[in-house]
Amino acid sequence: GFEPVVIENVLEGDELRTDVEAVKAKIKALGAENILCVHSTTSCFAPRVPDRLEELAVICADYDIPHIVNNAYGVQSSKCMHLIQQGARVGRIDAFVQSLDKNFMVPVGGAIIAGFDESFIQEISKMYPGKASASPSLDVLITLLSLGASGYKQLLKERKEMFSYLSSELKKLADNHNERLLDTPHNPISLAMSLKNLDENHDAAVTQLGSMLFTRQVSGARVVPCGSVQTVNNYTFKGFMSHTNDYPCAYLNAASAIGIKKQDVDVFLKRLDKCLKTFRKEAKKEKSVDEISHSNADTEQLED
Repeated sequence: GFEPVVIENVLEGDELRTDVEAVKAKIKALGAENILCVHSTTSCFAPRVPDRLEELAVICADYDIPHIVNNAYGVQSSKCMHLIQQGARVGRIDAFVQSLDKNFMVPVGGAIIAGFDESFIQEISKMYPGKASASPSLDVLITLLSLGASGYKQLLKERKEMFSYLSSELKKLADNHNERLLDTPHNPISLAMSLKNLDENHDAAVTQLGSMLFTRQVSGARVVPCGSVQTVNNYTFKGFMSHTNDYPCAYLNAASAIGIKKQDVDVFLKRLDKCLKTFRKEAKKEKSVDEISHSNADTEQLED
């Protein structure tokens, strides 16, 4: 079977970006003839940002290695699509794959495989007859006929506007709670807010915040604690879900995906604010209890 080779991202400011030199070094170490493909990503959770597609595409062209792009949420982002076009223009991109549910608001279970060489995409399509369901295609057809081109373009416009709104409002909320919105200008869909105060006060507080939000019907946001370890396919990921082994702080993700409305953003921020205030109150109570217990202990020692 094939063996995945994971290249660690590099931290630039708050952002996690592609380590192009590490990719080159690994290709030289393994030998280009032994590499099935380079697998890069456009859309991802902040603080990770889209991979450096142009540089990777040039490397793949130079070493004659196929290049596959995970473009999960990318169709709804003009920035992600531009990165793919530029990569194909200056180097090599064989195929890019995007989810139907993430970009066209249909049920989970379908994807679009696209590329710049029609014959290559035709070869891929020949592998699917009898193996994949036709229902995702029908779902997309019905949805796009209902929306029309103008309706879909309007949703893309609204998504971009809501991203700006979510960004500005989440920054205000972060400031109010002595946290900060991480600076990730290269990510056009996802945002991240630090959770340093929660992480310092209580080890389990970060994951507890996630469960509190989920029970309040906030299903899109996710919290990422420090130090989580997970083994997948014999590869151990330290700092699992954070795209790096040792990110400086725990954080919360929120994204502006297609179909989002101002009301969704407002409700999310209101519920997040309430949850953070609850934690602050509990932290003060615990501090008061600790101070009283220490005071009592000191008094008992004096009496003795």
